[in-house]
Amino acid sequence: MGSEHHLAEPKRMEMDEHIQGILWTEKEIADRVAELGSDISQDFQEYSPPLVIIGVATGAFLFLADIVRKITLPVVVDFIKVSSYGSGMESTGSPQISNDVKIDIKDKHVIVIEDIVDTGHTLSCLISHLEGKGASSVSVCTLLDKPARRTIDLKINRGKFYRGFECPDNFVVGYGMDYAELYRNLPYIGILKPEIYE
Repeated sequence: MGSEHHLAEPKRMEMDEHIQGILWTEKEIADRVAELGSDISQDFQEYSPPLVIIGVATGAFLFLADIVRKITLPVVVDFIKVSSYGSGMESTGSPQISNDVKIDIKDKHVIVIEDIVDTGHTLSCLISHLEGKGASSVSVCTLLDKPARRTIDLKINRGKFYRGFECPDNFVVGYGMDYAELYRNLPYIGILKPEIYE
């Protein structure tokens, strides 16, 4: 088991030892998610329900699960899978949609739930794709935003942009985010030690 990974399967204590420093604690994340859920609920209360929440698999799954419970409006939930990293750490800049949404989003207000926005290529591709399906608006709610890594000018034409935290340009894991599919179950967000992935 785990032979497909570059590193042996670490136990929880070992995973904690692989972290150079914690950026946001479990409580800080929970507090910010509650604030975002409240903002979304307030901003969309005048729109006809339901609000369509689309999680970007796999990194956003914990964030999505937590934030939908803080949104006080009727919602429907779906997932979309986009690949832009391949097997490495660097975004390739040419995202491909590998699993599309199953629900009809025509004339609906959509919020894309992302774990992290860096170059902006994946998100730009997603927004265009969902607008092409006839969504009334496409908003984005990302837990982490890395504006220092942005390589394109992100255009959100008929929607809003929500972000949890501005993230420094480090390789981060935890709260759904991974390296080689590991560390997703850490309850905090931390910086992975370079020796783990170099």
